[in-house]
Amino acid sequence: MTASRTPGRRSRLLIVITAAVVAVVALGAVGVAYMFGGSAPAAVSLSTAGPAAASSTAPTAAPASSGNPSIASSASSPVLAAPAGASGSLDGTWNVDTSIGSFSDFSASFVGYRVAENLANVGSTTAVGRTPRVSGSLTLQGSVVTAAKITADLTALQSDKPMRDGQLTHQALQTSQYPTATFELTTPIQLPTAPSDGATWSVTAQGKLTLHGVTKDVSIPLQAKLSGGVVTVVGSLEITFADYGMTSPQSMMVLSVADHGTLELQLHFRHA
Repeated sequence: MTASRTPGRRSRLLIVITAAVVAVVALGAVGVAYMFGGSAPAAVSLSTAGPAAASSTAPTAAPASSGNPSIASSASSPVLAAPAGASGSLDGTWNVDTSIGSFSDFSASFVGYRVAENLANVGSTTAVGRTPRVSGSLTLQGSVVTAAKITADLTALQSDKPMRDGQLTHQALQTSQYPTATFELTTPIQLPTAPSDGATWSVTAQGKLTLHGVTKDVSIPLQAKLSGGVVTVVGSLEITFADYGMTSPQSMMVLSVADHGTLELQLHFRHA
């Protein structure tokens, strides 16, 4: 009688083991989708970056689910100012104003990245992370930008998945070791025309980019617009990881990660 029960018990045991394996695989796929899935926000553009694209009536807080309480609690108020100075002169220092726009809809100032990935059980996707903790200034003299320096706090980078953000503290950007990135203009920028309200420009900023502890000479294509006393600048630059001593992030579920990515910036400046 004991012998007759053994095949049945073994069969039930195999069923239980098979079900457990299927559950583990399914949970793993869900975990990967949670960590890496989701649709990427649009690339930077003047059409959506200007202060007018944000609410002009009330401040908007970053989403409470952002995973970073210090960022989620900071409200942003896109209040527009009159052109600088009683005489309307635009010359002088313009500072990054992080109170303009909202990080929740990416109408605020930010610096970030875009990287293509190929993930098991998910497929091709684009990882996008951005930090609203940006500071810096530019100096305008007539129709020439004579100086500019921008600093971004990379420890505040947020993507759609906090688990992905955590990986960057010790992989790729290694933000725990290299918490900031900076760009400093080395060649004055000659604007096509003198600044006037509503005018837009397409220019190239030549300077030194410091990322992951490495400094390189770069040329960043930019678009800029003056509107209501606010200068909005957007731009992007292709970055090869190896040039800055970085390696692509590694994970059991990552089939491949591009060896390059895109640095993005969107900045609102207001006259000092």
